[in-house]
Amino acid sequence: MRHPYLSPAAPRVLAHRGLVTADAASHGVVENSFAAVAEAHAAGAAYVESDCHVSADGTVVLFHDDDLRRVAGDPRRIADVRLHELEEIMADRGGLITLAQALEAFPELRFNLDVKAAAAADGVGRLVAPHAERVLVTSFSDDRRLEALAAARAAGAAQRPATSPGQATVVRLLAARALRRAGRVGALLDGLDALQVPERQGPLRIVTRGLVRDAHAHGVEVHVWTVNADDDMERLLDLGVDGLVTDRADAALRKVNTRGTPAV
Repeated sequence: MRHPYLSPAAPRVLAHRGLVTADAASHGVVENSFAAVAEAHAAGAAYVESDCHVSADGTVVLFHDDDLRRVAGDPRRIADVRLHELEEIMADRGGLITLAQALEAFPELRFNLDVKAAAAADGVGRLVAPHAERVLVTSFSDDRRLEALAAARAAGAAQRPATSPGQATVVRLLAARALRRAGRVGALLDGLDALQVPERQGPLRIVTRGLVRDAHAHGVEVHVWTVNADDDMERLLDLGVDGLVTDRADAALRKVNTRGTPAV
């Protein structure tokens, strides 16, 4: 049965780390900030992709990097900074947003959450448990992903969040397809809702018409990251992918709507 996170029909536009327009960036707004999430929502995005770390005092925050160097010129790790100080640092950069705040402040949004820090997995699971119908949990690490799903279940989630596999599972899936082991492909796709992958990894092409076909045959969607060029959006949609993870959610929404297909 299709997870409610993936209803209604594709294709979907997933706002990568929210949406930071050129004008917002010129005023200091950064990715994964409260303002970036709000801007994605205002642009009409139904999905926001973000990453989860945990502060020194145990609060799950939306942040991509494990330190503040790129965003704030501060070399400290997120895990070593307390919440109140993160809030101060982010105050003139669009505002810090915790996972709890994101889920509460934007009840109409669906969140695609990448568990970046091992210490965040349990907290992510517990926080999303009441919102499982509008959350997808993923991670490069299948262990972190599965820990978050288990925490959601332990916290009383009425259903598990949607999920996309980690890197190791994707590698095994590609190997099984290359060896034409259809049963193994089906087993690896079982229990998944989406494959969220880059189009290429170095010289290796990951997203092909065959991969899309196999995923769809097992009720699994294919979402491609990070797609910013107009031509790439068109080509991938023509290939049949179900979702575009993009820094240009406003442009992608216009493109999807122009094609006459729903953008949610």
